[in-house]
Amino acid sequence: MIPFDKKTADEKSLAYIKEALESGAWSGDGPFTKKCVKWFSEQLGTPNVLLTTSCTHALELTGHLADIKEGDEVILPSYTFVSTANPYVLKGAVPVFVDVDPRTMNMDPLCVEEAITERTRAILPVHYGGISCDMDPLCALAEKRGLAVIEDAAQGVQAYYKDRPLGTIGDYGSFSFHGTKNYSCGEGGLVIVKDRQQFERAEIIREKGTNRSRFLRGMIDKYTWVDRGSSYLPSDILAALLLAQLEQWEDIMEKRLNIWNGYHVRLEDLEKQGRIERPFVPGYSRHNGHLYFIKTADIEERSTLIDFLKGRGIATVFHYIPLHSSEFGRKTGRFSGEDKYTTKESERLLRLPLWHGMTEEMVDTVASAIGEFYS
Repeated sequence: MIPFDKKTADEKSLAYIKEALESGAWSGDGPFTKKCVKWFSEQLGTPNVLLTTSCTHALELTGHLADIKEGDEVILPSYTFVSTANPYVLKGAVPVFVDVDPRTMNMDPLCVEEAITERTRAILPVHYGGISCDMDPLCALAEKRGLAVIEDAAQGVQAYYKDRPLGTIGDYGSFSFHGTKNYSCGEGGLVIVKDRQQFERAEIIREKGTNRSRFLRGMIDKYTWVDRGSSYLPSDILAALLLAQLEQWEDIMEKRLNIWNGYHVRLEDLEKQGRIERPFVPGYSRHNGHLYFIKTADIEERSTLIDFLKGRGIATVFHYIPLHSSEFGRKTGRFSGEDKYTTKESERLLRLPLWHGMTEEMVDTVASAIGEFYS
C-alpha cells in the first residue's frame, strides 16, 4: 500500500514533546512557541509573526484587523478550502468568488479587477500547492482601489514569489500546520502582520482581548481587557512538535522536491502524448513541493483512474469542490463573471501521494501505474 499521506514522529519530535510535558508549561506562548516564532521571524525577515491554533484562526484574526464588517465584500477564488471564506462570512461579509488561471489554479488578476465593487474591502489570494499567485498586479490593484491584501499561504511555507516569502507580500499572511502540510503539529497556524501597530493589536486580539503579552514582557505592571478578542494560542506541546520539524526543514524540503521532480520527469511523456496535464510553475514562483497533481480528460476518466490505482494499493484524492457550487456558498456569496475554468478544471485534477518519507521506488510505482492505465 502507498498511502496518500503519512506522518511519523521521529526521535527529536518525541524528545521535544516529552520536554514540553515535563516542563509543565503546557499553555500558549511557552518556550517552544517562542523558538518557533524566532525561527519564522528569521526565515521571513519580519518580527511580526504569531503562532495560532490554526490557519483558519489566523485568517479570523485578519478579519478583525482589516475591520471587515457586515455587508462588506471580499474577493477570493472559488477553488479553495472553506477556511478562506469562513472567517469573513462569520463577520457578515459576502464572499465574491472569481475564476482561476487553469495553468496554476490560482485566482486570475483580470477576474479580480472585474469583481471589485464599492463594497469590496479585501482581496484574498490563495497560493495553491505552494505555487504563488501573480502578486504584483494584485497588490497594484489593491493599492489603487484602497483594498487590503490577505494572503492565504496555508500551503506556502518556504515558497516564494520572486524573492519574497509567501505570506509576507500582502498586508496580512497566514500559514497552516495541519496534518497534511509540509510541517505539521496536527492543528496549528501562523499569522503575519505587515504594520507594526496592527501587529500589536493582533497580540491583544489573540490573547482574549487583553494586554497580557505586554505584561509578560514587563512593559506594564498588570494586564486587563482592552479590546475584542478570542483565544488563538496553541499549546506549547504542539509548538514542540512543530519546532522539531522546522529544525529539519532543509531535509524535509529536499525530499519533497525530489518526489515532486520525480513525478514530473516520469510523467512527461504522458503529457507530450496529450493524455494528462502536469503542474505548471510560472517563472515568478519558487514552490515548496507541497503537492503534485495531474489533470485527466474529465471527471469520468478521473474516477476510473482513482479506482484503477486503488486496485493497485495506491491512494489518490481529488481536491476542493468549488465553493460557489456548495450549499452554503450559494447562500452567502456569489460568483463574479463566467465560471470558465474553476468547475471544469477542478473535476479533472487528481492529487498523487506525496510525503517526505516516500521512496524513489514508491514514486516509480505510482507513475508506472498511471502509465499502465493510459496504455
